[in-house]
Amino acid sequence: MIKVRTGDLDLLIILIVIGFLFLFPKLAPQYLIVLSTSLFVYCVIAKSWAVFSGPTGYVSLAPAVFFGIGVYISALFSFKLSLPILVSLAGIISFILALPMGLLTLRLKGIYFTIFTFSLIEFFRHFILWSESTFFKTRGRIVAIVDYRTVYYTMLVIFALLLIFSFLLRKSRYQLALEAIGENEDAAAHCGVDLTLTKVIIFALSSIFIGASGAVMAMRWTYIDPYIAFNPNYSFIPVLMAIIGGTKSFYGPILGAVILGILEEKLITAIPHYSLAALGIILILTVMYIPYGLMFFLTRILHNFKNRNRRQK
Repeated sequence: MIKVRTGDLDLLIILIVIGFLFLFPKLAPQYLIVLSTSLFVYCVIAKSWAVFSGPTGYVSLAPAVFFGIGVYISALFSFKLSLPILVSLAGIISFILALPMGLLTLRLKGIYFTIFTFSLIEFFRHFILWSESTFFKTRGRIVAIVDYRTVYYTMLVIFALLLIFSFLLRKSRYQLALEAIGENEDAAAHCGVDLTLTKVIIFALSSIFIGASGAVMAMRWTYIDPYIAFNPNYSFIPVLMAIIGGTKSFYGPILGAVILGILEEKLITAIPHYSLAALGIILILTVMYIPYGLMFFLTRILHNFKNRNRRQK
């Protein structure tokens, strides 16, 4: 009997899913393609957040900062640069800004780190608002519009690169270092882990994909301003999705993003003024009854089912 290693199986699943998603626009109507693009954004932000925060336990609320940076890069250069260069530029600038932000914030721990990263959203929002009103005498910018299929495929490429990055990271010594930091930072330091370098590098690398997704999604909007770009929901909702799906699971944040992304669309249509409250209730129930996330819950059910079948044989 041929045994398939978990890593090989994960890689095979990634390739099959990416292949299906590549063919999806040829089979689906426009509204499903647009919905899938929105789900890609949530998947990218939730998974990027979980890459760093999942193993370390550092609850960062900075995703909205990098997403907003990507949005503004698109607004500034969408009429001047090609889409691949624009997306790459957004990712690079997000990485460059994440390095000093990481050096500054990752010295904090617990709730202090969370509050500080949230304050960065307000800082960037008001700084850009002041800059535009002071130097350009305006508020907001027009963004070049791109065909919805092009947006879909660009987001698919970003999502695929993120999955490959996450897969390679999980097989590297950096993943062990992150998990050691999450268990006990002092013990990790005594074992030779460079705490500052490891945390800052992975934090910055994960920001690349968030910034790139912001640059792409800006092209679905005609107009953006600091309040649209630096919307705190792009921090809170993807974090909620990752927690519900399971932050320590490879597929958990993606599962949570897909389920809650679809549910959010339904809730906004049905109860627009209470949709966030409903999502909050779902989070509370998940933490109470499924503390390790849906992926862990489903894995345990599958494990119990296999054990029951073995006993019956």
